[in-house]
Amino acid sequence: MVGRNDHCPCGSGKKYKKCCESKEVVLVKDVHLEELERILQTFYEEFPRRKDIPEFLELLSKWESALQEHLSKEMIAAIVLDEFFFLFRTDLWTGYLEKQQKKQLRPSVVNILETWQKPRIFIGEVLEVEASYMVVKMVLGNEIIQLKRESEKPVSVGAFLYCFILPDGNSMKNHYLAVSSLIFFPVDHDVVFKNIAKQYEMEQEQSVAVFWKENSITFWERLGEDGYDGGEFTEFETGVLINVMEFLEKYERESDKLLEFVEDYLVEIQPNARKEVAIAAGAIRFGMENAYFEPLQLSLKDIAEWFGVSPPSMNKYYKELVEYADAKA
Repeated sequence: MVGRNDHCPCGSGKKYKKCCESKEVVLVKDVHLEELERILQTFYEEFPRRKDIPEFLELLSKWESALQEHLSKEMIAAIVLDEFFFLFRTDLWTGYLEKQQKKQLRPSVVNILETWQKPRIFIGEVLEVEASYMVVKMVLGNEIIQLKRESEKPVSVGAFLYCFILPDGNSMKNHYLAVSSLIFFPVDHDVVFKNIAKQYEMEQEQSVAVFWKENSITFWERLGEDGYDGGEFTEFETGVLINVMEFLEKYERESDKLLEFVEDYLVEIQPNARKEVAIAAGAIRFGMENAYFEPLQLSLKDIAEWFGVSPPSMNKYYKELVEYADAKA
Protein backbone atom coordinates (compact mmCIF):
# COMPACT_ATOMS: atom_id res chain seq x y z
CA MET A 1 0.00 0.00 0.00
CA VAL A 2 1.35 3.44 -0.95
CA GLY A 3 1.73 5.88 1.94
CA ARG A 4 0.59 9.49 1.49
CA ASN A 5 4.16 10.75 1.92
CA ASP A 6 5.76 8.13 -0.34
CA HIS A 7 6.85 8.93 -3.87
CA CYS A 8 3.93 8.56 -6.25
CA PRO A 9 4.07 5.26 -8.21
CA CYS A 10 3.24 7.15 -11.42
CA GLY A 11 6.87 8.33 -11.55
CA SER A 12 6.18 12.05 -11.34
CA GLY A 13 8.67 12.51 -8.48
CA LYS A 14 5.98 14.09 -6.32
CA LYS A 15 4.63 12.72 -3.07
CA TYR A 16 1.56 10.49 -3.51
CA LYS A 17 -0.64 12.93 -1.54
CA LYS A 18 0.36 15.73 -3.92
CA CYS A 19 -0.20 13.70 -7.06
CA CYS A 20 -2.44 10.71 -7.79
CA GLU A 21 -4.18 10.31 -4.42
CA SER A 22 -6.77 12.93 -5.33
CA LYS A 23 -7.32 11.29 -8.72
CA GLU A 24 -8.10 7.99 -7.03
CA VAL A 25 -10.58 9.71 -4.72
CA VAL A 26 -12.36 11.16 -7.76
CA LEU A 27 -12.37 7.73 -9.39
CA VAL A 28 -13.95 6.11 -6.30
CA LYS A 29 -16.57 8.87 -6.20
CA ASP A 30 -17.39 8.28 -9.86
CA VAL A 31 -17.76 4.55 -9.24
CA HIS A 32 -20.14 5.27 -6.37
CA LEU A 33 -22.25 7.60 -8.51
CA GLU A 34 -22.48 5.05 -11.30
CA GLU A 35 -23.51 2.34 -8.85
CA LEU A 36 -26.13 4.54 -7.19
CA GLU A 37 -27.57 5.60 -10.55
CA ARG A 38 -27.77 1.94 -11.57
CA ILE A 39 -29.67 1.10 -8.37
CA LEU A 40 -32.18 3.88 -8.99
CA GLN A 41 -32.66 2.94 -12.64
CA THR A 42 -33.15 -0.74 -11.84
CA PHE A 43 -35.86 0.10 -9.32
CA TYR A 44 -37.93 1.90 -11.94
CA GLU A 45 -37.40 -0.99 -14.36
CA GLU A 46 -38.59 -3.63 -11.88
CA PHE A 47 -41.48 -1.83 -10.19
CA PRO A 48 -44.42 -1.74 -9.95
CA ARG A 49 -44.71 -5.52 -10.07
CA ARG A 50 -47.71 -7.24 -11.64
CA LYS A 51 -49.44 -7.71 -8.28
CA ASP A 52 -49.03 -3.98 -7.45
CA ILE A 53 -50.44 -2.67 -10.73
CA PRO A 54 -54.17 -2.73 -9.77
CA GLU A 55 -53.46 -0.52 -6.75
CA PHE A 56 -51.36 1.84 -8.86
CA LEU A 57 -54.05 2.05 -11.56
CA GLU A 58 -56.66 2.87 -8.92
CA LEU A 59 -54.57 5.80 -7.71
CA LEU A 60 -53.84 6.88 -11.30
CA SER A 61 -57.56 6.88 -12.17
CA LYS A 62 -58.27 9.17 -9.20
CA TRP A 63 -55.60 11.62 -10.34
CA GLU A 64 -56.65 11.55 -14.00
CA SER A 65 -60.25 12.37 -13.06
CA ALA A 66 -59.06 15.45 -11.20
CA LEU A 67 -56.31 16.67 -13.53
CA GLN A 68 -57.08 15.54 -17.08
CA GLU A 69 -58.23 19.06 -18.05
CA HIS A 70 -54.88 20.54 -16.99
CA LEU A 71 -52.07 18.05 -17.58
CA SER A 72 -51.17 15.40 -20.16
CA LYS A 73 -51.76 11.74 -19.31
CA GLU A 74 -48.01 11.11 -19.52
CA MET A 75 -47.20 13.79 -16.95
CA ILE A 76 -49.98 12.67 -14.59
CA ALA A 77 -48.71 9.08 -14.78
CA ALA A 78 -45.12 10.16 -14.00
CA ILE A 79 -46.21 12.15 -10.94
CA VAL A 80 -48.51 9.40 -9.67
CA LEU A 81 -45.82 6.75 -10.07
CA ASP A 82 -43.48 8.60 -7.71
CA GLU A 83 -46.25 9.38 -5.23
CA PHE A 84 -47.26 5.72 -5.30
CA PHE A 85 -43.72 4.53 -4.56
CA PHE A 86 -42.64 7.12 -2.01
CA LEU A 87 -45.88 8.07 -0.21
CA PHE A 88 -48.38 5.24 -0.54
CA ARG A 89 -46.35 2.05 -0.97
CA THR A 90 -43.04 2.86 0.69
CA ASP A 91 -42.62 -0.85 1.45
CA LEU A 92 -41.77 -1.44 -2.22
CA TRP A 93 -38.79 0.91 -2.00
CA THR A 94 -37.52 -0.29 1.38
CA GLY A 95 -37.84 -3.93 0.34
CA TYR A 96 -35.91 -3.24 -2.84
CA LEU A 97 -33.16 -1.41 -0.93
CA GLU A 98 -32.79 -4.30 1.51
CA LYS A 99 -32.11 -6.67 -1.39
CA GLN A 100 -29.65 -4.23 -2.96
CA GLN A 101 -27.70 -3.86 0.28
CA LYS A 102 -27.19 -7.62 0.42
CA LYS A 103 -25.72 -7.57 -3.09
CA GLN A 104 -23.21 -4.82 -2.41
CA LEU A 105 -19.50 -5.51 -1.90
CA ARG A 106 -18.50 -1.93 -1.19
CA PRO A 107 -19.18 -0.92 2.43
CA SER A 108 -19.31 2.73 1.36
CA VAL A 109 -22.23 2.06 -1.00
CA VAL A 110 -24.02 0.04 1.70
CA ASN A 111 -23.62 2.99 4.06
CA ILE A 112 -25.16 5.35 1.52
CA LEU A 113 -28.10 3.00 0.98
CA GLU A 114 -28.70 3.09 4.73
CA THR A 115 -29.46 6.82 4.36
CA TRP A 116 -31.87 6.12 1.48
CA GLN A 117 -34.59 4.42 3.51
CA LYS A 118 -37.02 7.36 3.40
CA PRO A 119 -37.20 9.48 0.23
CA ARG A 120 -38.78 12.83 1.08
CA ILE A 121 -41.17 15.01 -0.87
CA PHE A 122 -39.57 18.39 -1.53
CA ILE A 123 -41.47 21.42 -2.84
CA GLY A 124 -38.96 24.22 -2.97
CA GLU A 125 -38.04 27.68 -4.22
CA VAL A 126 -34.67 28.20 -5.90
CA LEU A 127 -32.63 30.76 -3.95
CA GLU A 128 -29.30 30.41 -5.73
CA VAL A 129 -27.84 28.47 -8.64
CA GLU A 130 -24.29 27.10 -8.44
CA ALA A 131 -22.25 25.02 -10.85
CA SER A 132 -23.33 21.60 -9.58
CA TYR A 133 -26.04 22.39 -7.03
CA MET A 134 -29.03 24.64 -6.47
CA VAL A 135 -29.72 26.23 -3.09
CA VAL A 136 -33.40 25.49 -2.51
CA LYS A 137 -35.75 26.49 0.31
CA MET A 138 -38.57 24.13 1.25
CA VAL A 139 -42.04 25.66 0.82
CA LEU A 140 -43.56 23.40 3.50
CA GLY A 141 -41.28 24.72 6.24
CA ASN A 142 -38.01 26.63 6.10
CA GLU A 143 -35.47 23.88 5.44
CA ILE A 144 -32.70 24.89 3.00
CA ILE A 145 -30.79 22.24 1.05
CA GLN A 146 -28.26 21.90 -1.75
CA LEU A 147 -30.00 19.99 -4.56
CA LYS A 148 -27.84 18.43 -7.26
CA ARG A 149 -28.44 19.85 -10.74
CA GLU A 150 -29.36 17.25 -13.35
CA SER A 151 -28.00 19.20 -16.31
CA GLU A 152 -26.29 22.43 -17.27
CA LYS A 153 -29.56 23.97 -18.46
CA PRO A 154 -30.10 27.36 -16.80
CA VAL A 155 -32.44 27.55 -13.81
CA SER A 156 -34.30 30.69 -12.75
CA VAL A 157 -33.72 32.06 -9.28
CA GLY A 158 -37.20 32.31 -7.79
CA ALA A 159 -38.52 29.31 -9.72
CA PHE A 160 -40.27 26.52 -7.83
CA LEU A 161 -39.65 22.80 -8.13
CA TYR A 162 -41.12 19.44 -7.14
CA CYS A 163 -39.38 16.11 -6.55
CA PHE A 164 -38.59 13.41 -4.01
CA ILE A 165 -35.08 13.65 -2.60
CA LEU A 166 -32.37 11.39 -1.18
CA PRO A 167 -28.92 12.19 0.30
CA ASP A 168 -26.52 12.35 -2.66
CA GLY A 169 -23.83 10.28 -0.93
CA ASN A 170 -21.02 12.83 -0.95
CA SER A 171 -20.87 13.02 2.89
CA MET A 172 -21.61 16.76 2.91
CA LYS A 173 -24.47 17.97 5.09
CA ASN A 174 -27.78 18.86 3.42
CA HIS A 175 -26.69 17.75 -0.06
CA TYR A 176 -29.38 15.85 -1.94
CA LEU A 177 -30.30 14.47 -5.34
CA ALA A 178 -33.72 14.12 -6.96
CA VAL A 179 -34.71 10.47 -6.93
CA SER A 180 -37.79 11.14 -9.04
CA SER A 181 -38.86 13.45 -11.83
CA LEU A 182 -37.54 16.95 -11.11
CA ILE A 183 -40.28 19.33 -12.24
CA PHE A 184 -39.72 23.09 -12.49
CA PHE A 185 -42.59 25.57 -12.44
CA PRO A 186 -42.66 29.02 -14.07
CA VAL A 187 -42.32 31.87 -11.58
CA ASP A 188 -45.78 33.25 -12.42
CA HIS A 189 -47.49 30.52 -10.36
CA ASP A 190 -46.01 31.67 -7.05
CA VAL A 191 -49.45 32.36 -5.53
CA VAL A 192 -50.23 28.63 -5.55
CA PHE A 193 -47.06 27.88 -3.60
CA LYS A 194 -47.71 30.68 -1.11
CA ASN A 195 -51.21 29.34 -0.48
CA ILE A 196 -50.07 25.75 0.08
CA ALA A 197 -47.39 27.06 2.46
CA LYS A 198 -50.02 28.96 4.48
CA GLN A 199 -52.22 25.88 4.61
CA TYR A 200 -49.32 23.78 5.89
CA GLU A 201 -48.50 26.34 8.58
CA MET A 202 -52.08 26.07 9.84
CA GLU A 203 -51.83 22.26 10.01
CA GLN A 204 -48.28 21.86 11.29
CA GLU A 205 -49.20 19.10 13.69
CA GLN A 206 -48.98 16.88 10.60
CA SER A 207 -45.71 15.69 9.10
CA VAL A 208 -44.89 16.91 5.60
CA ALA A 209 -45.48 13.40 4.22
CA VAL A 210 -48.94 13.09 5.79
CA PHE A 211 -49.90 16.62 4.76
CA TRP A 212 -48.77 16.03 1.19
CA LYS A 213 -50.53 12.69 0.90
CA GLU A 214 -53.79 14.42 1.81
CA ASN A 215 -53.30 17.57 -0.26
CA SER A 216 -51.20 16.71 -3.32
CA ILE A 217 -54.09 16.41 -5.78
CA THR A 218 -55.53 19.70 -4.53
CA PHE A 219 -52.14 21.37 -5.07
CA TRP A 220 -51.95 20.19 -8.69
CA GLU A 221 -55.58 21.19 -9.28
CA ARG A 222 -54.81 24.71 -8.06
CA LEU A 223 -51.83 24.89 -10.40
CA GLY A 224 -54.04 23.84 -13.31
CA GLU A 225 -56.66 26.42 -12.41
CA ASP A 226 -53.88 29.02 -12.31
CA GLY A 227 -52.98 28.18 -15.91
CA TYR A 228 -50.21 25.63 -15.42
CA ASP A 229 -50.20 23.02 -18.18
CA GLY A 230 -46.90 21.26 -17.58
CA GLY A 231 -44.72 23.80 -19.39
CA GLU A 232 -41.48 25.19 -18.00
CA PHE A 233 -41.93 28.77 -19.19
CA THR A 234 -43.95 31.73 -17.97
CA GLU A 235 -46.72 33.12 -20.14
CA PHE A 236 -44.43 35.97 -21.15
CA GLU A 237 -41.52 33.66 -22.01
CA THR A 238 -43.82 31.45 -24.04
CA GLY A 239 -45.01 34.52 -25.94
CA VAL A 240 -41.44 35.44 -26.87
CA LEU A 241 -40.71 31.94 -28.15
CA ILE A 242 -43.95 31.75 -30.12
CA ASN A 243 -43.17 35.06 -31.83
CA VAL A 244 -39.71 33.82 -32.79
CA MET A 245 -41.15 30.55 -34.13
CA GLU A 246 -43.86 32.37 -36.12
CA PHE A 247 -41.25 34.53 -37.81
CA LEU A 248 -39.09 31.53 -38.71
CA GLU A 249 -42.11 29.65 -40.04
CA LYS A 250 -43.23 32.64 -42.09
CA TYR A 251 -39.85 32.79 -43.82
CA GLU A 252 -39.46 29.01 -44.02
CA ARG A 253 -36.49 28.85 -41.72
CA GLU A 254 -35.67 26.45 -38.89
CA SER A 255 -33.30 26.98 -35.99
CA ASP A 256 -33.48 24.78 -32.92
CA LYS A 257 -30.15 26.28 -31.94
CA LEU A 258 -31.62 29.80 -31.79
CA LEU A 259 -34.71 28.69 -29.90
CA GLU A 260 -32.62 26.84 -27.33
CA PHE A 261 -30.36 29.87 -26.92
CA VAL A 262 -33.34 32.19 -26.41
CA GLU A 263 -34.86 29.76 -23.90
CA ASP A 264 -31.66 29.79 -21.85
CA TYR A 265 -31.47 33.59 -22.03
CA LEU A 266 -35.06 34.01 -20.85
CA VAL A 267 -34.64 31.60 -17.94
CA GLU A 268 -31.26 32.80 -16.74
CA ILE A 269 -31.50 36.56 -17.34
CA GLN A 270 -35.23 37.07 -16.72
CA PRO A 271 -35.29 40.20 -18.94
CA ASN A 272 -37.50 43.05 -17.78
CA ALA A 273 -39.39 43.85 -20.97
CA ARG A 274 -42.86 45.27 -21.56
CA LYS A 275 -43.37 43.62 -24.94
CA GLU A 276 -42.66 40.03 -25.92
CA VAL A 277 -42.15 41.08 -29.54
CA ALA A 278 -39.25 43.39 -28.67
CA ILE A 279 -37.22 40.46 -27.36
CA ALA A 280 -38.33 38.28 -30.27
CA ALA A 281 -37.17 40.89 -32.78
CA GLY A 282 -33.82 41.18 -31.02
CA ALA A 283 -33.51 37.39 -31.10
CA ILE A 284 -34.12 37.24 -34.85
CA ARG A 285 -31.49 39.91 -35.47
CA PHE A 286 -29.09 37.98 -33.25
CA GLY A 287 -29.86 34.77 -35.13
CA MET A 288 -29.32 36.39 -38.53
CA GLU A 289 -26.02 37.98 -37.60
CA ASN A 290 -24.68 34.79 -36.05
CA ALA A 291 -25.78 32.42 -38.83
CA TYR A 292 -28.30 30.52 -36.70
CA PHE A 293 -30.43 30.05 -39.82
CA GLU A 294 -30.14 30.57 -43.57
CA PRO A 295 -29.71 34.24 -44.57
CA LEU A 296 -32.71 36.43 -45.38
CA GLN A 297 -32.81 39.44 -47.64
CA LEU A 298 -34.27 41.64 -44.93
CA SER A 299 -32.98 44.85 -43.42
CA LEU A 300 -32.99 45.49 -39.69
CA LYS A 301 -35.82 47.94 -40.28
CA ASP A 302 -37.80 45.18 -42.04
CA ILE A 303 -37.40 42.89 -39.03
CA ALA A 304 -38.49 45.58 -36.56
CA GLU A 305 -41.53 46.42 -38.71
CA TRP A 306 -42.52 42.74 -38.98
CA PHE A 307 -42.72 42.56 -35.19
CA GLY A 308 -44.28 46.00 -34.85
CA VAL A 309 -41.52 47.45 -32.69
CA SER A 310 -39.09 50.32 -33.07
CA PRO A 311 -35.50 49.60 -34.16
CA PRO A 312 -34.14 50.94 -30.83
CA SER A 313 -36.35 48.48 -28.91
CA MET A 314 -35.17 45.60 -31.07
CA ASN A 315 -31.53 46.66 -30.74
CA LYS A 316 -31.76 46.87 -26.94
CA TYR A 317 -32.51 43.15 -26.63
CA TYR A 318 -30.19 42.24 -29.47
CA LYS A 319 -27.36 43.78 -27.44
CA GLU A 320 -28.51 41.91 -24.31
CA LEU A 321 -28.39 38.66 -26.25
CA VAL A 322 -24.90 39.46 -27.54
CA GLU A 323 -23.73 40.16 -23.98
CA TYR A 324 -25.32 36.93 -22.78
CA ALA A 325 -23.61 34.95 -25.55
CA ASP A 326 -20.25 36.53 -24.72
CA ALA A 327 -20.68 35.69 -21.06
CA LYS A 328 -21.49 32.07 -21.88
CA ALA A 329 -18.53 31.70 -24.26
